[in-house]
Amino acid sequence: MSKAKHYSTDGSVKGEIDLPQGAFGVEPNMHVVWEAVKTYLANQRQGNASTKSRSYVSGGGRKPFKQKGTGRARQGSIRAAQMVGGYTVFGPHPRSYNKTLPKKIKRLALTSVMSARAQDGNVAVIDELSLNDPKTKTMMGVFNNMELGDRKVCLITKDSNPNIFLSCRNIPGVSVLPHSAINVYDMTNADVLVFTEGALNGIQEVYGG
Repeated sequence: MSKAKHYSTDGSVKGEIDLPQGAFGVEPNMHVVWEAVKTYLANQRQGNASTKSRSYVSGGGRKPFKQKGTGRARQGSIRAAQMVGGYTVFGPHPRSYNKTLPKKIKRLALTSVMSARAQDGNVAVIDELSLNDPKTKTMMGVFNNMELGDRKVCLITKDSNPNIFLSCRNIPGVSVLPHSAINVYDMTNADVLVFTEGALNGIQEVYGG
């Protein structure tokens, strides 16, 4: 069974904790992880790049100069593609880049990332965090006590916690997610996954122990 270091809310080590096998004990499938990251990044694209095709460019109704006798190449419109101010050939138009993955593939990608991080010893569990006010200095102290001050951290909480989010927002390399919104991109982008106890219980409920 995979294990992880267990920390108190101030970042001091309490011991070790068993990780749910359903989420942290599978054989990582890195191709599926790559597919999930590609899908995530594609779905972030707005797809609103646009250029004007011939029918959308105004002007150019008359021939710019006569066909023969000028020594120049014949031209039919000042809005042709080769002219300054002309239309764009085969340019981009608004489109959707959205991709979807089957549920089983999404699940395998998530468990593959968590299992790979656990195998490398890059998963930690911390007691439930609670802040009355946003305090970046407090969270920096916690990460420094955990010896994670110079590493990229993905902090996964039980629920959306505005104070925790605001406290971590200005810390370089730290992202905060509720356990219900974990995604492969943020977890692969981080060096260490830090779960609160409540988040770990939520993961166990979804993926099994």
